[in-house]
Amino acid sequence: MRAAVVTTFGGPEAVRVVETEIPEPGARQVRIKVAAASLNPVDAGVRAGAFGGAGERLGFGWDVAGTVDATGVATGWQAGDEVVALHYGAVKPLGTHADYVVVDTGAVAKAPEGVDAVHAATLPLNALTAVQALDLLQLTPGQTLLVTGAAGAVGGFAVQLAAQRGVLVTGLARSGDEEFVRALGAAEFTSEGVPAGSVDAVLDAAVLGERALAWVRDGGAFAGVIPQAAPAPERGVRTGAVEVSADGARLAELVALVEKGVLTLRVADTYPLADAAGAHARLAEGGVRGRLVLVP
Repeated sequence: MRAAVVTTFGGPEAVRVVETEIPEPGARQVRIKVAAASLNPVDAGVRAGAFGGAGERLGFGWDVAGTVDATGVATGWQAGDEVVALHYGAVKPLGTHADYVVVDTGAVAKAPEGVDAVHAATLPLNALTAVQALDLLQLTPGQTLLVTGAAGAVGGFAVQLAAQRGVLVTGLARSGDEEFVRALGAAEFTSEGVPAGSVDAVLDAAVLGERALAWVRDGGAFAGVIPQAAPAPERGVRTGAVEVSADGARLAELVALVEKGVLTLRVADTYPLADAAGAHARLAEGGVRGRLVLVP
């Protein structure tokens, strides 16, 4: 099969599509024939060496939508099942940017009905990151939340999920994104920020750090999206950062919200797997709204 990998760190030109053995599923694993796999900023980090692994072959891709092709024992899945999954891990020899991928059954959920694989592939990593970050904040209906990067992939899901829970959301994004962010469910919008100490919590998808922390009231909460990179607590504000985990049951809940129209899946463009380097180059240009998706 083909797989996109990096063996020497660098820019988009470092991405290689190679021939490799089709992986075999073990116990409590399934093999998925990949129909679509999205490209995320974490993949650019892998390519540049941000997570280590020098001298190794590293595969790209965390998200996958496709069809179960083979199973190990005790999986609960059958060949032919249409699924989505999160293939966790930055340093791995093969990712989802390939013709086939093997994942643990605990990472898998049924694909959303009425949604094509390209759109479905944009769900797992970013929506799980958003919902797990909201879990850290422990907000109740009527409380106020500022989401930075509200027009982005994680931020957009966070706005929709928080609004669905009855949280009063302010979205921070570029001024040109106001109509879109409000359509996601934000009650308020800002392109500059909010007064210090004026919201119960911040979900910092734009990685503003201490600047965003200042907007949280004393005793509030702050959740970042870069593991181990949250600012230090101050003024009684709880601070933390989500480290996304593969959770098939939670992913199934998110799939149900897609089917109900609560979550919007956004695709910026598609690329053939053979042009994985081109997709990396487009991501590096910035300004992408929605995900770039590789289609084997």
